Amino acid sequence: MARALLVVDVQNDFTEGGALGVTGGAALAKRISVFLGRHADEYDLVVGSRDWHHGDDDNGGHFAGPAGPDFVDTWPAHCVGGTEGAAYHPDLDTSVVDVDVYKGQGRPDYSAFQAVTEDGTPLPELLADRRVTTVDIVGIATDHCVLASALDARAAGFDVAVYEDLVAGVDPDRSAAALDDIRAVGGHVDRSDTDEVLASPGGAVL
Repeated sequence: MARALLVVDVQNDFTEGGALGVTGGAALAKRISVFLGRHADEYDLVVGSRDWHHGDDDNGGHFAGPAGPDFVDTWPAHCVGGTEGAAYHPDLDTSVVDVDVYKGQGRPDYSAFQAVTEDGTPLPELLADRRVTTVDIVGIATDHCVLASALDARAAGFDVAVYEDLVAGVDPDRSAAALDDIRAVGGHVDRSDTDEVLASPGGAVL
């Protein structure tokens, strides 16, 4: 009965200045690092997911064509594998990430449960091999890939918690609705102790 932390898509292209930058994304990278500094050793497995799109095709229609993106099903080019945009944000502490998984390689994936390791092992298989029963989720974006990952985790039978202070969304209303959707399928929406850490004497400076 192991516990995993899933850090979803804290990448340069999803933070300020990136192709699909989310407001607060850079600050979130720092907050997650504060959380990891305090709690990483409480997890049996820390997984980092990343969009890792092809740069020479439309990734199954995920990248917009000449008509431009609709920001629902089609998007500007982003997180092309091996580029700076696909790299983790530099303020995210990746030293405690045990396994990287990659999604969207030629197709429009949103959920980290569609991702695979470098050797092709699907995330659900990895978690099963490690006897994980509980998955905590943080990252970007609340109303897209965090939501999809949480719903898939619940559908796969995992106990799921999303830390609402360790996620950042594109749209505030849709992000609030996403957290409600997670609750509706039996997921937990919790808060971390990061604010307490930051407010304490000698706490981390963001």
